[in-house]
Amino acid sequence: MSYLILGLVVFLGTHSVRIVADDWRSAQLARLGEGAWKGLFSVVSIAGFVLLVWGFGQARLDPVVVWTPPRWLAHFAGLLTLVAFVLLAAAYVPGTRIKAAVGHPMILGVKTWALAHLIANGRLADIVLFGAFLGWAIADYASSRRRDRIADRTYAAGSPVRDVAAVLIGVAAWAAFAFWLHGALIGVRPYG
Repeated sequence: MSYLILGLVVFLGTHSVRIVADDWRSAQLARLGEGAWKGLFSVVSIAGFVLLVWGFGQARLDPVVVWTPPRWLAHFAGLLTLVAFVLLAAAYVPGTRIKAAVGHPMILGVKTWALAHLIANGRLADIVLFGAFLGWAIADYASSRRRDRIADRTYAAGSPVRDVAAVLIGVAAWAAFAFWLHGALIGVRPYG
Protein backbone atom coordinates (compact mmCIF):
# COMPACT_ATOMS: atom_id res chain seq x y z
CA MET A 1 0.00 0.00 0.00
CA SER A 2 2.92 2.35 0.66
CA TYR A 3 3.96 2.38 -3.03
CA LEU A 4 0.39 3.18 -4.04
CA ILE A 5 0.30 6.09 -1.60
CA LEU A 6 3.76 7.31 -2.67
CA GLY A 7 2.71 7.11 -6.32
CA LEU A 8 -0.46 9.06 -5.60
CA VAL A 9 1.50 11.73 -3.73
CA VAL A 10 3.97 12.12 -6.61
CA PHE A 11 1.42 11.92 -9.45
CA LEU A 12 -1.36 13.99 -7.91
CA GLY A 13 1.20 16.28 -6.27
CA THR A 14 2.64 17.27 -9.63
CA HIS A 15 -0.89 17.78 -10.93
CA SER A 16 -1.70 19.95 -7.90
CA VAL A 17 1.03 22.56 -8.33
CA ARG A 18 -1.38 24.90 -10.09
CA ILE A 19 -3.91 24.46 -7.29
CA VAL A 20 -1.58 25.23 -4.39
CA ALA A 21 1.32 27.18 -5.92
CA ASP A 22 0.26 28.80 -9.17
CA ASP A 23 2.65 31.75 -8.73
CA TRP A 24 5.57 29.38 -8.10
CA ARG A 25 4.58 27.39 -11.19
CA SER A 26 4.55 30.57 -13.29
CA ALA A 27 7.99 31.53 -11.94
CA GLN A 28 9.38 28.10 -12.81
CA LEU A 29 7.88 28.27 -16.29
CA ALA A 30 9.57 31.64 -16.81
CA ARG A 31 12.88 30.42 -15.36
CA LEU A 32 13.07 27.03 -17.13
CA GLY A 33 11.08 27.69 -20.28
CA GLU A 34 7.95 25.85 -21.36
CA GLY A 35 9.77 22.89 -22.92
CA ALA A 36 11.96 22.17 -19.91
CA TRP A 37 9.05 22.64 -17.49
CA LYS A 38 6.83 20.25 -19.47
CA GLY A 39 9.67 17.74 -19.73
CA LEU A 40 10.35 17.78 -15.99
CA PHE A 41 6.61 17.68 -15.24
CA SER A 42 6.20 14.68 -17.57
CA VAL A 43 9.09 12.71 -16.09
CA VAL A 44 7.88 13.22 -12.52
CA SER A 45 4.26 12.46 -13.51
CA ILE A 46 5.23 9.25 -15.29
CA ALA A 47 7.32 8.13 -12.32
CA GLY A 48 4.36 8.77 -10.00
CA PHE A 49 1.97 6.98 -12.35
CA VAL A 50 4.24 3.92 -12.59
CA LEU A 51 4.53 3.84 -8.79
CA LEU A 52 0.78 4.10 -8.24
CA VAL A 53 -0.02 1.46 -10.86
CA TRP A 54 2.57 -0.92 -9.42
CA GLY A 55 1.49 -0.14 -5.85
CA PHE A 56 -2.16 -0.69 -6.73
CA GLY A 57 -1.28 -4.03 -8.32
CA GLN A 58 0.63 -5.06 -5.20
CA ALA A 59 -2.22 -3.98 -2.92
CA ARG A 60 -4.66 -6.06 -4.98
CA LEU A 61 -2.63 -9.20 -4.21
CA ASP A 62 -3.64 -9.00 -0.55
CA PRO A 63 -7.02 -7.21 -0.59
CA VAL A 64 -8.58 -5.70 2.50
CA VAL A 65 -12.35 -5.63 2.09
CA VAL A 66 -13.89 -2.60 3.78
CA TRP A 67 -17.40 -3.02 2.40
CA THR A 68 -19.21 -5.02 -0.27
CA PRO A 69 -21.19 -2.78 -2.62
CA PRO A 70 -24.55 -4.03 -3.87
CA ARG A 71 -24.51 -5.32 -7.48
CA TRP A 72 -26.69 -2.47 -8.77
CA LEU A 73 -23.94 0.02 -7.92
CA ALA A 74 -21.73 -1.62 -10.55
CA HIS A 75 -24.42 -0.89 -13.15
CA PHE A 76 -24.73 2.69 -11.93
CA ALA A 77 -20.93 2.99 -12.08
CA GLY A 78 -21.09 1.85 -15.71
CA LEU A 79 -23.47 4.68 -16.47
CA LEU A 80 -21.25 7.19 -14.65
CA THR A 81 -18.17 6.02 -16.55
CA LEU A 82 -20.06 6.48 -19.81
CA VAL A 83 -20.65 10.12 -18.80
CA ALA A 84 -16.96 10.40 -17.83
CA PHE A 85 -15.84 9.20 -21.27
CA VAL A 86 -18.13 11.71 -23.00
CA LEU A 87 -16.68 14.47 -20.83
CA LEU A 88 -13.13 13.34 -21.65
CA ALA A 89 -13.96 13.38 -25.37
CA ALA A 90 -15.50 16.86 -25.00
CA ALA A 91 -12.18 18.08 -23.60
CA TYR A 92 -10.50 17.28 -26.92
CA VAL A 93 -13.22 18.15 -29.44
CA PRO A 94 -12.84 21.92 -29.88
CA GLY A 95 -15.81 24.21 -29.43
CA THR A 96 -18.31 21.89 -27.78
CA ARG A 97 -21.26 23.23 -25.87
CA ILE A 98 -20.31 20.76 -23.17
CA LYS A 99 -17.00 22.59 -22.60
CA ALA A 100 -18.79 25.94 -22.76
CA ALA A 101 -21.17 24.75 -20.03
CA VAL A 102 -18.73 23.04 -17.63
CA GLY A 103 -15.46 24.80 -18.46
CA HIS A 104 -13.14 21.88 -17.71
CA PRO A 105 -14.68 18.64 -18.97
CA MET A 106 -11.45 16.65 -18.49
CA ILE A 107 -11.34 17.34 -14.76
CA LEU A 108 -15.08 16.77 -14.42
CA GLY A 109 -14.63 13.49 -16.31
CA VAL A 110 -11.90 12.39 -13.88
CA LYS A 111 -14.17 13.34 -10.98
CA THR A 112 -17.04 11.29 -12.43
CA TRP A 113 -14.74 8.33 -13.22
CA ALA A 114 -13.31 8.34 -9.69
CA LEU A 115 -16.75 8.56 -8.07
CA ALA A 116 -18.02 5.68 -10.22
CA HIS A 117 -15.13 3.44 -9.21
CA LEU A 118 -15.30 4.51 -5.57
CA ILE A 119 -18.95 3.51 -5.17
CA ALA A 120 -18.55 0.22 -7.04
CA ASN A 121 -15.49 -1.06 -5.18
CA GLY A 122 -15.10 -1.69 -1.48
CA ARG A 123 -11.50 -2.77 -1.05
CA LEU A 124 -9.09 -0.51 0.84
CA ALA A 125 -6.75 -0.04 -2.14
CA ASP A 126 -9.73 1.00 -4.30
CA ILE A 127 -10.89 3.48 -1.67
CA VAL A 128 -7.39 4.97 -1.40
CA LEU A 129 -6.85 5.18 -5.18
CA PHE A 130 -10.24 6.43 -6.31
CA GLY A 131 -10.80 8.52 -3.19
CA ALA A 132 -7.50 10.34 -3.81
CA PHE A 133 -8.42 10.99 -7.44
CA LEU A 134 -11.88 12.19 -6.44
CA GLY A 135 -10.47 14.57 -3.82
CA TRP A 136 -7.89 15.90 -6.27
CA ALA A 137 -10.49 16.38 -9.02
CA ILE A 138 -12.84 18.26 -6.69
CA ALA A 139 -10.03 20.60 -5.65
CA ASP A 140 -8.69 21.04 -9.19
CA TYR A 141 -12.12 21.71 -10.67
CA ALA A 142 -12.88 24.36 -8.04
CA SER A 143 -9.45 25.95 -8.54
CA SER A 144 -9.79 25.95 -12.34
CA ARG A 145 -13.26 27.50 -12.25
CA ARG A 146 -12.01 30.14 -9.79
CA ARG A 147 -9.14 31.01 -12.17
CA ASP A 148 -11.69 31.27 -15.00
CA ARG A 149 -13.85 33.68 -12.99
CA ILE A 150 -10.86 35.83 -12.03
CA ALA A 151 -9.70 35.99 -15.66
CA ASP A 152 -13.30 36.45 -16.88
CA ARG A 153 -12.67 33.47 -19.17
CA THR A 154 -15.50 31.84 -21.06
CA TYR A 155 -15.43 29.01 -23.56
CA ALA A 156 -17.09 29.50 -26.92
CA ALA A 157 -19.75 27.03 -27.98
CA GLY A 158 -19.59 25.91 -31.57
CA SER A 159 -22.00 23.92 -33.64
CA PRO A 160 -24.10 21.17 -32.03
CA VAL A 161 -22.33 18.82 -34.47
CA ARG A 162 -19.26 19.13 -32.24
CA ASP A 163 -21.27 17.93 -29.25
CA VAL A 164 -22.59 14.99 -31.27
CA ALA A 165 -19.01 14.17 -32.25
CA ALA A 166 -17.88 14.32 -28.61
CA VAL A 167 -20.76 12.07 -27.53
CA LEU A 168 -20.12 9.53 -30.31
CA ILE A 169 -16.37 9.45 -29.62
CA GLY A 170 -17.01 9.16 -25.87
CA VAL A 171 -19.53 6.33 -26.28
CA ALA A 172 -17.24 4.43 -28.68
CA ALA A 173 -14.24 4.84 -26.36
CA TRP A 174 -16.35 3.80 -23.35
CA ALA A 175 -17.62 0.68 -25.16
CA ALA A 176 -14.11 -0.31 -26.27
CA PHE A 177 -12.76 0.17 -22.77
CA ALA A 178 -15.70 -1.37 -20.88
CA PHE A 179 -16.02 -4.47 -23.06
CA TRP A 180 -12.40 -5.13 -24.01
CA LEU A 181 -9.60 -2.84 -22.77
CA HIS A 182 -10.56 -2.79 -19.08
CA GLY A 183 -10.15 -6.55 -18.87
CA ALA A 184 -6.99 -6.60 -20.99
CA LEU A 185 -5.25 -3.74 -19.16
CA ILE A 186 -6.65 -3.85 -15.63
CA GLY A 187 -7.60 -7.52 -15.35
CA VAL A 188 -11.22 -6.82 -14.38
CA ARG A 189 -14.04 -7.33 -16.88
CA PRO A 190 -16.94 -5.10 -15.83
CA TYR A 191 -19.31 -6.69 -18.39
CA GLY A 192 -18.51 -10.37 -18.53
